[in-house]
Amino acid sequence: MTQASPPIDLSSCEREAIRTPGSIQPHGCVLALSPQGIVVQVSDNIEHWLGLSPAAALGRPLHEVIDAGAAARLAPELPAASERPSFASTVRLADRVFDVLVHRYDELLMLEFEAVQRAGAADFRHLYPLVGNFLLQLNDTDTVETMSARAADEIRGITGFNRVLVYRFDAEGHGHVLAESNDGHLPSYLGQRFPASDIPPQARELYASNRIRLIQDANYTPSRLLPPDNPLTGAPNDLSFAALRSVSPVHLQYMRNMGTLASMSVSLMVKGQLWGLISCHNAAPCHITFDKRTACEQLGQILALRVESREVRDELQFRLDVRRIMVSALGGLTQGANFIENMGNVFPELLHFARAGGAAIIVDDRIVSYGDTPDEAQLRELIAWLQSNSHEDLYHTDRLEAEFPPAAAYRQSASGLLAMPISRIHKHYLLWFRPEIVYTIDWAGNPHLKEAPAGAPTQLSPRSSFDSWRETVHGTSAPWHPGEIELALEFRTALLGIALERAEQMAELAEELGRANKELEAFSYSVSHDLRAPLRHIVGFSDLLLESSGSGSPEKQQRFLTNIKESARLAGKLVDDLLSFSQMGRASLRPVQVDMNELVQSCIDRLALDIGGRRVEWHVADLPPIVADPTFIQLALYNLLSNAVKFTSRKDPAVIRIDGRREAAMTVFTVADNGIGFNMDYVHKLFGVFQRLHRMEDFQGTGIGLANVRRIVERHGGTVTAAAVQGQGATFTFSIPNSLPTVC
Repeated sequence: MTQASPPIDLSSCEREAIRTPGSIQPHGCVLALSPQGIVVQVSDNIEHWLGLSPAAALGRPLHEVIDAGAAARLAPELPAASERPSFASTVRLADRVFDVLVHRYDELLMLEFEAVQRAGAADFRHLYPLVGNFLLQLNDTDTVETMSARAADEIRGITGFNRVLVYRFDAEGHGHVLAESNDGHLPSYLGQRFPASDIPPQARELYASNRIRLIQDANYTPSRLLPPDNPLTGAPNDLSFAALRSVSPVHLQYMRNMGTLASMSVSLMVKGQLWGLISCHNAAPCHITFDKRTACEQLGQILALRVESREVRDELQFRLDVRRIMVSALGGLTQGANFIENMGNVFPELLHFARAGGAAIIVDDRIVSYGDTPDEAQLRELIAWLQSNSHEDLYHTDRLEAEFPPAAAYRQSASGLLAMPISRIHKHYLLWFRPEIVYTIDWAGNPHLKEAPAGAPTQLSPRSSFDSWRETVHGTSAPWHPGEIELALEFRTALLGIALERAEQMAELAEELGRANKELEAFSYSVSHDLRAPLRHIVGFSDLLLESSGSGSPEKQQRFLTNIKESARLAGKLVDDLLSFSQMGRASLRPVQVDMNELVQSCIDRLALDIGGRRVEWHVADLPPIVADPTFIQLALYNLLSNAVKFTSRKDPAVIRIDGRREAAMTVFTVADNGIGFNMDYVHKLFGVFQRLHRMEDFQGTGIGLANVRRIVERHGGTVTAAAVQGQGATFTFSIPNSLPTVC
């Protein structure tokens, strides 16, 4: 059956209703049954195949339209029909043998009768050996191209087609031929590309829905459905899943232009998307029976699964390699405090991370570059453009000059750009550049000549030439891999984390510096006041002693010497306390098991000389042991107990209590007295260096003791607090962790 080529309106081919053509291919016929089993729609060629006119078939049950025995063989398969065609049976009708396919769609049960040449039923037993043999040929080290070539050979062996292509779609929809099996009757397209316009969007969607399609003869005359619309819905029949569905006249002309009169396509679905096609071509009309088509579809599914497995494995390996480089780079960024210097030290890793030819860091007005990059003026112009276009967290392109025309001046070094802002406030950027890759594409015909020239007969299009046509592409770089983009975002997050950590460290250092400045101020005051006072006393009493050396009484000279000695002792104690406080921040802790009862008793014994004849009542509980540095803890205890003795000097008797208890994480000790106490409004000053809450004339001291206590306890990982009531006493509480911190 030969069909004259009608005029084709190419402007509407992308809107063509290819799912509802209203007709089928004529190498079979269709009977559509209602839910009640009545024939309600037929193809207009049933008289040719079944010997019954359309009018005679409509409105009758199936067993009255076809042989009753054939209807009986089909009946058990009909209730289980789904939207995808399945094999029901092989039947003989009007001296012809038919494979009957059945599927249910749009409320109709569609029976498709495909005429076959064999005498017996379809035999699917050969499927397992075919599939098993194909699986044995594949192994984990095969590339996608190798697996595709083996699939092409297998399918050509099953079908007998002259040429079998396996091609995948790229990001722009162009088809790239990865593998080919060819008997030499048709030209080779291996390695060539087919433009995305060859397969309109709605055709791609149909390929994703119905995974296999056969065109037996590109010169066929379609057989129309009668009535034209679905009699149950009143709408055109959706024949998406019909094996006999008629195809677009544009595609038939495309086939004839290509020199092929029969074709079959098997969809390759990878990760739920149309990855590519197995496309089979024959120079002469050729019918492939359903059992062979099923075998080809199975091989296509296996190939798609193996491609997906290979791509997933390669993707994981790629991401793992890039992540290792990222971790190495991040490790180098934590080595010093200067961000720019750190980034400069890891430039080689940064280039390796992004597979780039050059990189640049922009921090405010400072630019540091490495490798092959634009010059400084060009970089500043590029940064200004990036800032003005608000590219959120990341910007990437492999055609920079197409989006930023001034980049044409440096396309050789920067046709590709990955730009990462590393601050939301300041003009801080990390840029990666990829060089231009000039490459050629071998097209199967010039893709730019798809549209017919003015005055040309439209039936000679969509494309009349499939001769190899080479295109040279400029101004592009290697594309950015999705894994690189995702890991670059992770890298940015890590950089911001490092910056935040540095900011916290700087804040902590600023806080420590502020505290040190306060201590330095207090030290200066102490040196200028506390240390100057005893020195003035020494000088003054020495002058008096000299003046009275000839005539003064021995008692007066003795008193002068005593005052000199006391002033010198006070100055010496101040110097000793300053030295002790300084050592608290430098000396390493040497923790051991400490018996607190023995430690308290040794402190009480040392204080005996200061107590003299005063009545002091010591109430010491049974104290739990701790793990701590005994020298430092003894110094802290001695300072607390000596303070208690000093500030109870006006009490008779003085009562000092020492208690301790073990809790889940801490061991807590208290030192309480019945002394003069202090005003709680000033408790925040109590543990500062050189801070006094009482006049030195009333209670002598250097103001360093409690600062020493706090530093010792905090170095052990504990805390110290104080509470008091004026005139009734004070209580000091400190805690030591039951397990000391690892860094002391």
